[in-house]
Amino acid sequence: MPAFHESSAEQIQAQTVIIIHPGSQNVRIGRASDLNPVTILHAIARKRLPNGIAHQDAFLPALVPKTKELTQAMEESRLQVSHTLQSCLQSDGRRRYATPPQQIAAFNRRSNPEIVSSINGEWIKTDKDVIIGEEILNLNPEDNYNIHIPYRRGELNIHSGPGGSLTAVLADLKTIWEYVITEKLKIPIQDLKHYRAVLVVPDIYNRQYLKELTTLLLIDMNFGGCFLLQDHVAATFGAGLGYACVVDVGHEKTSVSCVEDGISHRNTRVRIDYGGGDITQTFFWLLQKSAFPYQACQPFNKLDAVLLGDLKKDFCHVDLNICGSQEKSFYVKKPKSPVEKYTLQVGDECLIAPLSLFQPELFKITGVHNVHIQKRYIGDPEDPHDENYLRETSRRGIKENLEQTLELPEEVAAPVAAADEEVVVDAVDAAPMALANRDLDAPRDFVVGPQQILGLDHAIVQSIDRCPTEELKRKMYSCILIVGSGMKFQGIGMWLHNRISLQIPFMYRAEQLDIITQPKEMDSGMTTWKGAAILSCLESAQELWIVRSEWEVMGVRVLRERAPFMW
Repeated sequence: MPAFHESSAEQIQAQTVIIIHPGSQNVRIGRASDLNPVTILHAIARKRLPNGIAHQDAFLPALVPKTKELTQAMEESRLQVSHTLQSCLQSDGRRRYATPPQQIAAFNRRSNPEIVSSINGEWIKTDKDVIIGEEILNLNPEDNYNIHIPYRRGELNIHSGPGGSLTAVLADLKTIWEYVITEKLKIPIQDLKHYRAVLVVPDIYNRQYLKELTTLLLIDMNFGGCFLLQDHVAATFGAGLGYACVVDVGHEKTSVSCVEDGISHRNTRVRIDYGGGDITQTFFWLLQKSAFPYQACQPFNKLDAVLLGDLKKDFCHVDLNICGSQEKSFYVKKPKSPVEKYTLQVGDECLIAPLSLFQPELFKITGVHNVHIQKRYIGDPEDPHDENYLRETSRRGIKENLEQTLELPEEVAAPVAAADEEVVVDAVDAAPMALANRDLDAPRDFVVGPQQILGLDHAIVQSIDRCPTEELKRKMYSCILIVGSGMKFQGIGMWLHNRISLQIPFMYRAEQLDIITQPKEMDSGMTTWKGAAILSCLESAQELWIVRSEWEVMGVRVLRERAPFMW
């Protein structure tokens, strides 16, 4: 009987917890008790003010001008991947073969569209000032709407244009999230005080943004309580794993970190500014090289951007048994235009585009791709006893202890360790100030090659190399978890397995290298949301909740004490 009470209590709790997982393309929101969340396009269109400045965030990463040097560098990288593929074997042991791009281009140039129906509906007519989600795609480009996407490259989309201030981005988030909660989950806004929210945040986080997002949930949206959860930690819960090197490939960012027992090790975290959207743009470039028959395609046009994304999902793979040219077809549907059917041939570009994750020079078509690590905390006036205060006071202790040590006879001198940092005293006569100022905990930069872009396999190996112990490194090589929607290509797990196998240090090669691309037979894009839902209902999560009154009194200090990660 008690078991029944317990489970029903858990069920009631799960129904009053809302999990919010925002991304650069979609946002997933649902009750913790739901099988799947509501997933909608994470974008908002606002009616432009008379004489207002036009602004439209693009649905795909923007292309950079194709200079001679850029085209040459990309062509070299394409040939490199192409040659690698040709040296591979099929599963029956035969060598792979490829149809020359010139031959495919000759077919595609002769391919003309077939008109399937004369007209394909109208643009949506609306008087609404605000439009959210997929409806934006059917807005007439001539209507006066500005389109804003609140997340870019895995972080808040702060820019100097209209709607790019932190206040404006937070207002957009509030409007989108409240729309999903009221229209899709059918929860009235005034009832949110009876609900609690879990917000999934990036593993490499900006503390200022997290502070503002907590205020948004507790003060502006008036949730009864909330807590923040790192996406990689949530992913391990969703996959049912105690530890994993988590690789999250999203629409516009790829992030890697090593998670053990619900803790993401800070020094192992890295985020790179490329993702599924960049693969789409690379695929389009490759298709154009083979005379893509839909010549009017413009990636900055929202409907064409969605079409290119669909073509990537339907055509791209890493199946080495598929050789030569394949005939494919697709439809172009636009309001007030005839529906057209295009037939084309595709070859190895369907493999080369996904493999650009390992040959990231192919992403140069979308500009510079920075590598981010978890930076040191600058500090917050609301939080006087933050990590900077602790570090400085512990250093002062080191200096005083060292000065005392120097006065002692040599044989009784002993190395002194600070509370917060490992300080190794090699010699007693070392300069006290030099030792006190050594920042042994400072994050190390990830090493990028001469092309200045970090490939996915190198990011994983370097992340694992930053684990604090040999035992942990062994565990991480034995469990690499792939999540996010940007890397869902048939066969890519095996390719990643082979790439990493070549780079594993000799001492860890005895371990079974396991790469999980579909945890629990679940869509990898849902794993993180599901993990946050599971964690929110655990008994141990009860001490994580922050309520409005605590936030109003203590502010950011409560995050340092309550957040399930090192603040």
